[in-house]
Amino acid sequence: MFSRKGFDGTSGGGPSPIVGGCPLSLPIPDSKGLSPVTYGDLGLGAHAAKASRGRLGAGDACHHDPMFLADGTAVLGQCHAAQGHLVKQGVTTGDVFLFFGLFDSEGEGRHHRIFGYLAIEQRIDLVTCDEDTRAQYRTMGQPHAFGLHGSNDMLYVGRGATAKTAPACLRLTAPGQKPSQWIVPEWLTRTGLSCHDAPWRWGEDGRLQAVSRGQEFVAHVGDDPEPRGWLDQVIATIEAGEA
Repeated sequence: MFSRKGFDGTSGGGPSPIVGGCPLSLPIPDSKGLSPVTYGDLGLGAHAAKASRGRLGAGDACHHDPMFLADGTAVLGQCHAAQGHLVKQGVTTGDVFLFFGLFDSEGEGRHHRIFGYLAIEQRIDLVTCDEDTRAQYRTMGQPHAFGLHGSNDMLYVGRGATAKTAPACLRLTAPGQKPSQWIVPEWLTRTGLSCHDAPWRWGEDGRLQAVSRGQEFVAHVGDDPEPRGWLDQVIATIEAGEA
């Protein structure tokens, strides 16, 4: 599934940067007053200030989610309508989040690109789990563990990583187009994508008009070898950091 994360014009005020060829997804600001993690804690103070045009800085708390840990584990919290959509779509262990966001860089302009992934190995219901489990994720700084963000708060845990380069194969936006004008692999026109049922969104030559808001877009690929091969290549590119 394609999962939108990080700064954009509404959340944060601008696109995330590509620094030294590496896409640097900036966490959105903390809107709940729960997270103890600041942009400065993550070494992102200057980048947040530049992307937000000075509205945010090192001392501001951020919603550090998804998290990518040193042991190769990724953790994502989800709730409200987005989590309800994941439940409705039957998302479970074995499925994969492909995280994308809005980025800007010289020569490429503003565009959507994939910057990381999480292969789900475990789901943790924060509403019903024990306090020791919540404390474990609070220690990591996971914002959803500091206080419920919704009545259906869920953590997704599994193998994951972020890209260290910004290759063309991870870019979603068509060259020279607005960020929401995507070029997608041919198989996606066959499987479809949740939240994109309207026929007018799908054009020729793999063009897709992505919805302007929304977080989780699910493609049901089953055992189809074409999308699974594409996914394996995307994950390999992210893990290898190859351009």
